[in-house]
Amino acid sequence: MPEFTTAQVHAGESRDAAHGARVTPIYLTAGFEFESFAQAEGRFGGDEAGYTYSRSGNPTTAALERRVAALERGREAIAVGSGQAALTVAVLGLVQAGDYILSAQSIYSGTRGLFENGLRRLGIEIEFVDDPTDLAEWRRRIRPNTRVLFGESIANPGNEILDIEGVAAVAHENGLPLIVDNTLATPYLLRPGAHGADIVVHSASKYLGGHGSTLGGVVVDQGSYDWATSPFPHLTGPDEWLEGSSYVEAHGAGAYIAFSRSVVASLFGPVLSPMNAFLIQQGIETLSLRVQRQSDTALAVARWLEAQPEVVRVDYAGLPSHPAHALAQRYLPRGQGAVLGFTLSGGTDAAARFYDAVELFSRMTHIGDVRSLILHPATTTHGHLAPGVRDELGIGAGLLRLSIGLEDADDLIEDLARGLAAADTIVPDAVAAGR
Repeated sequence: MPEFTTAQVHAGESRDAAHGARVTPIYLTAGFEFESFAQAEGRFGGDEAGYTYSRSGNPTTAALERRVAALERGREAIAVGSGQAALTVAVLGLVQAGDYILSAQSIYSGTRGLFENGLRRLGIEIEFVDDPTDLAEWRRRIRPNTRVLFGESIANPGNEILDIEGVAAVAHENGLPLIVDNTLATPYLLRPGAHGADIVVHSASKYLGGHGSTLGGVVVDQGSYDWATSPFPHLTGPDEWLEGSSYVEAHGAGAYIAFSRSVVASLFGPVLSPMNAFLIQQGIETLSLRVQRQSDTALAVARWLEAQPEVVRVDYAGLPSHPAHALAQRYLPRGQGAVLGFTLSGGTDAAARFYDAVELFSRMTHIGDVRSLILHPATTTHGHLAPGVRDELGIGAGLLRLSIGLEDADDLIEDLARGLAAADTIVPDAVAAGR
């Protein structure tokens, strides 16, 4: 197996035999021509390899799938239209009405919304473990109809680190798979499958693509879970589409990915454009270079912020003061990622003044860009959550989230100092209003 930096350039590539193109071409086509009646029948029946329609497969997208699977050391991957689509496909490949998902509490608000508002309408329930480091609580909360455990390698924005080995052990003790969202860590900093995760998901819109130009998502089956002995009847029982065979009988270790691709991804249709697949694959070629620099700069920025009197807390697992620092050293020795939060003592007013004063940081909802970004979670991404839930997650009025890009650390710190100077300004109207 080649080293990471070699694999990010070469793994899964598909050269153009007809014209000799060195870079995987963009197959921007809805469908694919069949040479004969028999070939069409064979491809639709699964007896002949090849493509039929870009909703169910495309050579450009397939090259991206192979590359991400290789970087995660997984068995096979599915690329779809967004990170949210990737998580949806990953979960709906497992659960049905009446099933439970057990998740860490500290997950991204969009994921929480999918679980609480999207899947719950389909009869799928969700429970949250308040302290994801408490393995006894994970064990206690598992029900007979729990079907999957879920967490994020690095939580957004609080920087909690999932004890993947511990939670995976709990899942496997109960015959269940563990899904880990590895978007913030990327396979360069952490491979969850090496620590027991069975399925890994990415929002490829973030670090894999890296340039804030496209959306995409990827589901990776690590090949570690025994689907033949699983509690998933749609994989182990007879299926009409397979003429009475089960997905396990027809696809063996690939049963889950085959079902997720042909039934969930293909029929629900969250298709990734071949153009987007091409752009994400281009981004992956520099993944290690970008993520290492961004992580190093994030640590420098976090240390500087922690030393400022106006800052009451910095949420970055690379700091010894963070509760997850020991786990970060264990799971993320190369770096602790490039997303961090910090809380200003002046609350919403101070955060607003800071936010409006910065000039180098882009004010937008995104992470993983080559440009540094800033956001106020309590009034944007997490604004729909009940105040009590926000408090539990540490999303306070004075919290600002940073996604560190490729700019020079000194320039970023200078911009943050500009924000602090503005945040520290006394605004008479605000004082009079008691804010």
